[in-house]
Amino acid sequence: MAVNMEQAGVQTQLLMEGEEDRPISRSDSGSGEDSLDSLFPRCPLTPSLSPRKRTTSQSKTEPPLLRTNKRTIYTAGRPPWYNVTGTTFKEAFVIGLCGGSASGKTTVANKIIEALDVPWVVLLSMDSFYKVLSKEEQELAAKNEYNFDHPDAFDFELLVTVLRKLKKGKSIKVPVYDFTTHSRRKEWKTIYGANVVIFEGILAFANKELLKLLDMKVFVDTDSDIRLVRRLKRDITNRGRDITGVIKQYNKFVKPAFEQYIEPTMQVADIVVPRGGENFVALDLIVQHVHSQLEKRKLRWDIAALASAHQGQPLPKTLSVMESTPQVRGLHTIIRNKETNRDEFIFYSKRLMRLLIEHALSFLPLKPVTVETPQGAIYEGKRLGGKRITGVSILRAGETMEQALMAVCKDIRLGKILIQTNHDTGEPELHYLRLPKDISEDYVILMDSTVSTGAAALMAVRVLLDHDVQEDKIFLLSLLMAEMGVHSVAYAFPKVRIITTAVDKNVNNEFHIIPGIGNFGDRYFGTDAPSGYESDGSMDC
Repeated sequence: MAVNMEQAGVQTQLLMEGEEDRPISRSDSGSGEDSLDSLFPRCPLTPSLSPRKRTTSQSKTEPPLLRTNKRTIYTAGRPPWYNVTGTTFKEAFVIGLCGGSASGKTTVANKIIEALDVPWVVLLSMDSFYKVLSKEEQELAAKNEYNFDHPDAFDFELLVTVLRKLKKGKSIKVPVYDFTTHSRRKEWKTIYGANVVIFEGILAFANKELLKLLDMKVFVDTDSDIRLVRRLKRDITNRGRDITGVIKQYNKFVKPAFEQYIEPTMQVADIVVPRGGENFVALDLIVQHVHSQLEKRKLRWDIAALASAHQGQPLPKTLSVMESTPQVRGLHTIIRNKETNRDEFIFYSKRLMRLLIEHALSFLPLKPVTVETPQGAIYEGKRLGGKRITGVSILRAGETMEQALMAVCKDIRLGKILIQTNHDTGEPELHYLRLPKDISEDYVILMDSTVSTGAAALMAVRVLLDHDVQEDKIFLLSLLMAEMGVHSVAYAFPKVRIITTAVDKNVNNEFHIIPGIGNFGDRYFGTDAPSGYESDGSMDC
């Protein structure tokens, strides 16, 4: 039974605003080739050889997200949304907001988001899911003769698919509807999974499959006169309509649809909120309930448990370690030696990276192909069997492997992921993400210089899976790995191919590889970790 909050409310002023959806948490990561210079201290792949002190940066930006048209920056790291098996902890908590047109659903959604004070919230609007109109329907819409408030006007099949993926924490693409031309725009926007998803729309409760996905159902009940005034202002100001057409459409379609399809769904609501966004007591009760649900779903990584989970187990079959030839052994001797100067460390690390990349490419599927030589003879050869290869580096140390990859793979696309350990919780946190578009069909070479616990690699693989990259098309490459990290990745993602030049047996209490290589990023870039600070890269992850 719905809880009516009428007695809990306060007097409200008339709110006149549109109900356009806008993602609150995360947006399209894009494919731009911009750098991190403006937010992170960027180190060149072959920097000057003069040593310098390592610097750290902390963004003061609120909310904990910066967006541009090409990239997404997380100024507060996102903790894991999955466990050590690679599966998500819990599905996102989905709040459904229903109510008549211009009832204030978006205002209520934004008030909830502000009060929740959690960094990962997605606001999804039903307005994005109007069907593509035929030419005849376009003409009717231009004359205000098309009923946009009828259930048949919405693409419920696409809507259910999108919301189901969001609930599972996956990234989705959402159509962008142009209310001026009554059509979908060519470019769709990307939204990523979050802790809380708020879905709002006039018919949010009208579909049985949608109702199954909603953890909490809120109906926003606003006086019809107020809704009409808001709709007049919105449609005239934001959507280019004339007052006569708006009133005609309201009387012919909007009001009857509310009475027939929308108002009856109030019966399935868990909470009814009169007067919308100014009903502070009602909003506070909603927020308290959501917080209690999030607390129940909250789980922490246990790095110690991760370390001991696979002791004594044989190395997985998905691991490939390069043959320890005299050349490979000699390169390891140089870069492991603490007395090796930075110039030599960079030079011989690059040599080893090149060998590793060449070795890894041999695991890609190849198909037979026939070519004709300049002498007119036929040669039976091989060619990559998949669509293409994409490289993704785990910043910052993994970025050092990009040059070796580009040297052997012409015109390869590159992506970047920044993952750092939160030293208060011991959890890896996602801070930055930029992946090429349409990565889902690619073979992805995921690069990190060293892998200790496997925590960063686990998160990076999870990010790729959330972008629909197939698990068996992910190749994790690292110069040096600890057995613990190998087991962690293989246990969580048994189809991921793990490729390295060497595996060391032990990890110490600070989760550093033993005998190890030191902090690869600090040695390569010539930075010194300040006292009491453990840098990103090999030492943490």
